[in-house]
Amino acid sequence: MQAETPPVAIHDLVVRYGERRVLDGLSLSVGAGEVYALLGGNGAGKSTTLQALLGFVAPTSGEVRVCGHAPSDEPVEVRRSIAYIPENVALYEHLSARENVTYFLDLAGARRRPGEIEEAFRTVGLAAEAWERRVSGFSKGMRQKTAIALAMLRRASVLLLDEPTSGLDPGAAADFNALLTTLRAEGAAILIVTHDLVGAADIADRIGFLDHGRIVDEARAAGPERFDLRALHALFTRAKAA
Repeated sequence: MQAETPPVAIHDLVVRYGERRVLDGLSLSVGAGEVYALLGGNGAGKSTTLQALLGFVAPTSGEVRVCGHAPSDEPVEVRRSIAYIPENVALYEHLSARENVTYFLDLAGARRRPGEIEEAFRTVGLAAEAWERRVSGFSKGMRQKTAIALAMLRRASVLLLDEPTSGLDPGAAADFNALLTTLRAEGAAILIVTHDLVGAADIADRIGFLDHGRIVDEARAAGPERFDLRALHALFTRAKAA
């Protein structure tokens, strides 16, 4: 019996910019109900990995699949399956949280009842008094909660998160990780791109260390402590020196 393809599947991916190989034989997968953290320094290829999954760059060679679809060939199908949350969430500043979510759901052809939107806001911990406020006054954590509520309402199978805890205080970061735990339990495949080793260890099931466009080491959570931070730091240091 053939194994089911995971929601995120990258195999031997090469992406060139001119003569430079930005991704050089990258292979990784993220299963349903799994959080995978991709760590790397500047220039390691993290942003290009996200762009390849979103269909913004085409592979030079190798394969990328999101829910079975090739992003560069089937961008509409892929974007129906993906919720992308950048480091700085882009919302319409003059609209409220409810208006933003309603607008983006309408664009996606996924209209929801007002009660469903309110339940999503409650689930992500966005206070009721904020639902009708303009997001121009929102903190980063509140913007992320709005974006996560939208992802839940779209029922996205795959979440791509770019430096999601950058700039958050410890309490807000803990709240964000709790949201990811909820989404993981609902079967979402979650890929976090970050340079925050400790933050990744708090939430990830697996951590991949990216350097020069390929995974050079990988660690898997195990036991009550999940990860040995000293060992992770050694892997990260070795990856950056490779």
